[in-house]
Amino acid sequence: MKPLIFIPMVIIGLLGLITAPLELSFWSGAELGPTGGPGLILSKAFAAKKDLKAGMVDPKTGKKIKYWTSPMDPTYISNEPGKSPMGMDLVPVYEEEGEGQEPASTIRIDPVTMQNMGVRLGRVQQKALIKNIRTIGNITFDETKIFTVNTKFNGWIEKLYVNFVGEDVKKGQPLFEIYSPELVTAQEEYLLALNQYSRLSNSSYPRVREGSRRLLKASHTRLRYWDLTDKQIAQIGKTGRVQKTLTIYSPAAGVVTKKEAFKGHYVKEGEHQYEIVDLSSVWVDVDVYEYELPWVRKGMAADMDLSYIPGKRFKGKVLFIYPYLDPKTRTAKLRLAFPNPGYRLKPGMYANIDLKSVVAKDSLVIPQEAVIDSGVRKIVFVALGKGKFQPREVNIGLEGNDNEFQVLEGLSEGEEIVLSAQFMLDSESRLREAIQKMLELRERAPGGH
Repeated sequence: MKPLIFIPMVIIGLLGLITAPLELSFWSGAELGPTGGPGLILSKAFAAKKDLKAGMVDPKTGKKIKYWTSPMDPTYISNEPGKSPMGMDLVPVYEEEGEGQEPASTIRIDPVTMQNMGVRLGRVQQKALIKNIRTIGNITFDETKIFTVNTKFNGWIEKLYVNFVGEDVKKGQPLFEIYSPELVTAQEEYLLALNQYSRLSNSSYPRVREGSRRLLKASHTRLRYWDLTDKQIAQIGKTGRVQKTLTIYSPAAGVVTKKEAFKGHYVKEGEHQYEIVDLSSVWVDVDVYEYELPWVRKGMAADMDLSYIPGKRFKGKVLFIYPYLDPKTRTAKLRLAFPNPGYRLKPGMYANIDLKSVVAKDSLVIPQEAVIDSGVRKIVFVALGKGKFQPREVNIGLEGNDNEFQVLEGLSEGEEIVLSAQFMLDSESRLREAIQKMLELRERAPGGH
């Protein structure tokens, strides 16, 4: 049994000796020598490779060698082959065609790598820059159409015509009747002056006639200052009798929002008895964020819809922009005005507001995802064709709809830009630029090392 085991072992050993040179030749990429051994040719190949330095043309690739670098540490560079501090063989980095005329930050990527990285491209477009601002508003009263009712004399309310809050009133509609001793005295003075003037108006003494006329005018003016109408004063003169109570009328059409008047209530001069609001138009208070303020301007159109009236859009405009911000929310308040036919818009309601603004009718626009914002500068990668990409600093303006940015400087219409994976491109670009600066410093140093 032993001879049988020995024979296969000998055969395996012979096969290993025969195939070893072939395996070594395939691994090293060298050709076999005339004697069947690769040793001489391999040593020549390694010697030739060792003689290559930065700036020389690699006969194997036909490309010019820029420098040698570590495969695990790209920042370690050398002008000649050797080993890195990690003990790994340095690999050559070749100069691409036309690279000398391009900025150091320009990078090249082959199509397969681009596809693996998921690089997407887009175009710089020239179009209108539109911004829609969506916010929530609160419907309030139009403050220019709020009216209060009070008296300029003391007295007692003897009769009420409008009895509750929320009641609709018309302009000139009676609100209440009030008795005032001061008003009664003023009426009596007016009747005396009127009788005196009727007796003395034909006097032969001009000073007497003028005195009676001036007294009548003064008593009439006093009643007018107490808000009696010319019709009421004429009625007193016509009847020749003092009216115990005076009827107070509504100064405007609207809805009663406050009521302090009660029958038998003592009224002091200047006290508000009613507040009447004309609801033919309403205001809407809305808040917008600080960054949205550049899009807002006085007089711009505003659309509003309410949850309780689905499908109905109300048209209004921006009436006023408050000149300060809320320090807690960092928002600015806007005042919008809307017509309110039929009183469908009720103060206190919440509403959805849509402000549509066109800042620039013709502007360069790019997607937001194309911009790398470092906080100090903004970079966009431009595709130059044939796998070349160049970082370019841009000046960005306002942000529009669909996450689009206005471009003020740095790009032209129709240029192709990178929309995704630009952070990996940026890392490679910064690395190449840093290495190029290191090479330049090395060339300037004495001896070029």
